Amino acid sequence: MKTIKTLALSTVMLPWAGAALAQSCGALESFSYDGHDMAVESAQMVEAGEVAGGPPGAPPMSVPAHCRVEGIVDRRTGVNGVEYGTRFALALPQEWNGRFLMQGGGGLNGSVGMPVGGAAAGADPALNRGFAVIATDTGHQAAGGFDATFMEDQQAALDFQYASNGKMAPIAKAMVAAHYGQPADHSYYVGCSTGGREGMIMSQRYPLYFDGIVSGAPAMRTGHSNMTLAYINAAFAEYAPDGPASLLSDGDKALVVNSLLAACDADDGAEDGLIFNTRSCDFAPADLTCTGAKTEACLTEGQVAGLENAFRGPVNSRGDQVYPAFPWDPGLNDSGMGLPGILQSGGSSPVQAQQTEGGFDVDAAAAAVEADVFGRIGDSLSPNLSTFADEGSKLIFYHGMADPWFSADETRRYYEQLAEVNGGEAAVQDFARLFLVPGMGHCAGGSATLDRFDMVSAIVDWVENGEAPERVISTGNAFPGRSRPLCAYPEYAHYTGGDVEDAGSFECRAP
Repeated sequence: MKTIKTLALSTVMLPWAGAALAQSCGALESFSYDGHDMAVESAQMVEAGEVAGGPPGAPPMSVPAHCRVEGIVDRRTGVNGVEYGTRFALALPQEWNGRFLMQGGGGLNGSVGMPVGGAAAGADPALNRGFAVIATDTGHQAAGGFDATFMEDQQAALDFQYASNGKMAPIAKAMVAAHYGQPADHSYYVGCSTGGREGMIMSQRYPLYFDGIVSGAPAMRTGHSNMTLAYINAAFAEYAPDGPASLLSDGDKALVVNSLLAACDADDGAEDGLIFNTRSCDFAPADLTCTGAKTEACLTEGQVAGLENAFRGPVNSRGDQVYPAFPWDPGLNDSGMGLPGILQSGGSSPVQAQQTEGGFDVDAAAAAVEADVFGRIGDSLSPNLSTFADEGSKLIFYHGMADPWFSADETRRYYEQLAEVNGGEAAVQDFARLFLVPGMGHCAGGSATLDRFDMVSAIVDWVENGEAPERVISTGNAFPGRSRPLCAYPEYAHYTGGDVEDAGSFECRAP
């Protein structure tokens, strides 16, 4: 077992004098690493203040004084004469807390994000807390977030799927050690979506690299999830001659959500627009079937059939569930906040054309996905985390219940499989926890959710202080002044009395 060092989040920072740090920053331009072609293109001090670098239209970010190192590792020329190699940006704060964090990517990567470690960090990014943070493009440059042309190159595809992060983690740790004159006390990986998959890959393929990993809404098998969205499209389209989005009117969608809330909202003790006790929710679209002519208060048999088939999920001719169904959640009707909810989109993916006609052969579609052997190399499905767990490393999952791209029940399925393979629920909770977020879409957002929470503190406290996260407090713009506990699965937040807006009025209860 590795020795767990106590280094709380409140640890006093270790300041380096500005002049000395600037000198050591510039010295990183000559950094090399055995076995790899290192090209550090710049190493410069960044003064504390606001900097650009977020998504288009995002406000500037406030960052502390830090050394920013940019470069490329293993540059080469690949298929069609395209230049490949892993580009990176490493932020080394002047006031370092002794920790290193690798930041996950998104989409199909292809660009270097701002190395701040903002995912699942609440209002305080990791860099601002004193973490050294690295971001990479995982081995290729892209024209957009879903530019897949790099997949034509074998090594570029392998880099994206797993190899680039496996290579860059030790290189980045070495740069941290070279800069500060000592290695990081603890190393963490945090990401969502593709970054969540990357976190799972690190736990499964590189179990000795990180002390703690936070994996949000992991894209653990995108071939299957995209197939499922096509299946949902077809299920809607079968009863909607004008296309899947026309199955339900705006009034019909509101009826579904309001009926879902009426059936399940109070199951957690509070009627507040958030469904925490999801396992007791027995909402059934059939209960809305019209007994006569169609009205605003009911659905036609075709509409009900479309909903039931879609939310059953793809089942093959042998009765096997090919991919989990998407759970019922009020956020499935969200629009204009990231990816649209399934009731709004009819089940669409940013990387896949929408199906406009009914009819879907699950057996054939599943066979096509399974046959894509090279494409599935990046799937992150192995439940054997024995070395990761034995090392004392910790893993936190989180997933929005209204995520319209990757089903939260897929992450729940994997977590339950972890328990099956690793000695049962109690044993797996010693090293892995899952937090489900009602109303939250893909990684963040939602018209009725509390999507701001600090999993970074949770993973650090668990790794370094042995404090397993039983509950993590969440807040959000959708409900100003409201807080709730996110409870470690299978428990959920149940109202016990008092101020219904306060997390202290809720306990984590077994279903």
